[in-house]
Amino acid sequence: MLSYGQRADAQSWAQEVSQRLGIDLDWLQQQLARARFLPQVPRLMTPAPKATSTAPDWGSYRSRLIDATRIRAGVRFWDQHADTLARAEATYGVPASVIVGIIGVETLYGQQMGKLRVLDSLSTLAFDFPSAHPRAAQRQAYFRGELEQFLLTAWRERRDPTEPRGSYAGAMGLGQFMPSSIEKWAVDFDGDGRVDLFHSAQDAIGSVANYLRAHGWQAGQPVWYAPMFSSLGVDLATLLAPDILPTFSAADMVHHGVIPQGGMQHPGLLALVELKNGNNPPSYIVGTQNFYAITRYNWSSYYALAVYDLGQEVAAARTGTASATVQPVPAPPPEELGTAGAALQEGAPAAEPAPTY
Repeated sequence: MLSYGQRADAQSWAQEVSQRLGIDLDWLQQQLARARFLPQVPRLMTPAPKATSTAPDWGSYRSRLIDATRIRAGVRFWDQHADTLARAEATYGVPASVIVGIIGVETLYGQQMGKLRVLDSLSTLAFDFPSAHPRAAQRQAYFRGELEQFLLTAWRERRDPTEPRGSYAGAMGLGQFMPSSIEKWAVDFDGDGRVDLFHSAQDAIGSVANYLRAHGWQAGQPVWYAPMFSSLGVDLATLLAPDILPTFSAADMVHHGVIPQGGMQHPGLLALVELKNGNNPPSYIVGTQNFYAITRYNWSSYYALAVYDLGQEVAAARTGTASATVQPVPAPPPEELGTAGAALQEGAPAAEPAPTY
């Protein structure tokens, strides 16, 4: 297999980037020549065939990310960086528990930041993204943009692009930021004049908080509410149609049969979020804009809830109090819900069922 320094597609890309950004072409070509194809990366990016994939299971997902080892490490991390976490919360409005949850889920507080050269991972995904992926063209374009930003930063800061190590997708540091995220949202929170997400926990903490605020975090608002399902009817089809995007006011949700417990005065929009439980019935939460903001870090409702739960578990362990974690709520069986879509407000029309064609 030709090296990226010899491949026509990589060289054409380098010439275009050099002209557009003003990076020395010889330097770009040298870096591509140093990049190695990683055969495991396309395999990791290829979705598993449906016939062999297992049903999503929230409980199994949670247990992999929230255990005694991660909670103990979280307590140590919080104790060591309590002042920085408090300052980040005051500056950005993001609770310390959420920041601790993200860094814990992402890298086990720096213990698992990835061992692959970022230059290799990004080059592989930029020029050898698996064609079997359902969004191959879109994802390859994304990773070419990330490779471009990674090399631009190295050129601008006179750093060796072969040194940073990260995940198979090119994410780096304690918070696993992609190169474009570092450029847009990473902050020098320790005030030493440079951003270092690998060795400065202060920079990582501030950057995670800044990222969430930039993606819509609302200070002082909850992350989710427990739903209560009306016996008069629940229009799940309508409530689940927007997926995790907050779309409904509290009154809208009530109209469609779900009462956000403690959230009837919530000032923003809400989303009914479904969590699959393998072969068992799914369970639900009512997500807020803050829940949605966490999913902008990783586009998964399971991820967002695991981050929140880990933060709550660490906070409880740190203070010696009972965990405040609340479990998602399963919907009652259909025979207890009445006619789907029945209105809860007197005189309001029932929602029509979704078409089946």
